[in-house]
Amino acid sequence: MIIVLKSTATKEDSLLFKNKLEQEYGVKVNEWTGVESTVLGLIGDTTKIDIDYISAQDIVESVKRVQEPYKKANRKFHPDNTVISFDGGQKIGDGSLCIMAGPCSVESEEQLNGIAEKVKKSGATFLRGGAFKPRTSPYAFQGLKAEGLDLLKEARRVTGLPIVTEIMRVSHIDMFENVDVIQVGARNMQNFELLKELGKIDKPILLKRGLAATIEEFLMSAEYIMAGGNDKVILCERGIRTYETATRNTLDISAVPVLRKLTHLPIIVDPSHASGKSWLVEPLAMAAVAAGVDGLMIEVHNDPPHALSDGAQSLTPEQFDLVARRVFAMKKAYDEAMTIE
Repeated sequence: MIIVLKSTATKEDSLLFKNKLEQEYGVKVNEWTGVESTVLGLIGDTTKIDIDYISAQDIVESVKRVQEPYKKANRKFHPDNTVISFDGGQKIGDGSLCIMAGPCSVESEEQLNGIAEKVKKSGATFLRGGAFKPRTSPYAFQGLKAEGLDLLKEARRVTGLPIVTEIMRVSHIDMFENVDVIQVGARNMQNFELLKELGKIDKPILLKRGLAATIEEFLMSAEYIMAGGNDKVILCERGIRTYETATRNTLDISAVPVLRKLTHLPIIVDPSHASGKSWLVEPLAMAAVAAGVDGLMIEVHNDPPHALSDGAQSLTPEQFDLVARRVFAMKKAYDEAMTIE
């Protein structure tokens, strides 16, 4: 249930009303104070609450029941966009366009630092890189693991870029204490035990959509993290599995505006995994910006033909520089277009 309070309601009025609801009905009440109004989101069994009675209260502007099973991720409960801030000044969700760029797999200090310096120069605001790599084949390169995490931290020290890397299991959480953004891969989107534990930490979680997940299932996975107390969730559309074989996956570009309507959480797109082909990264990235994303995740490798994983979808630093300049130009055009009435 969602209750919108009148603009004349004071903080004291809101607190008294909130306490009354929790004591009388046994529900949990989350409060969000926006620019123009205060919204109370009731979580729990609201079937016994009389809407007419709530509507009759002097401080109540409107009240309605929510049918969606996700509450904390629901925009109805949290009208304003969530903005996630970092110590270095980077922000996701504030209307700017962030780019997370770097190799699919961390291979060596020289490789990672060289790529990190180049993508930063081209405008990337985060360094992505895989230390632990889930692979379809058990014989494929599985990542440098703990050594890879150390190399990412060193690259952050050198460049100042916050690091984004994927976690595989609950037992690894302590190893990720100094990682800036923990990524949950598509295969782990419904690893609910992992999501519960990530909900207990105060760190941004980048949640990728599962290969065959519906948007509601995607948001319910985000809800698992948020239900644990961690509201710093970033949603990543990375393509879903369809009957089409021309691309590695099918980028569901429509998911961006749909998610924007349903949730307040930041949304990014990964055109590299969506396509599996480097020449498709630019047009898909441009389309994502035109759809209104908060950011992009792009794979960059200094020598794609000899990459230990996913070289076919990786851009060279020179190609990334061109793509970055074009998507930032697209972002500027998008912002200007959105002012047209």
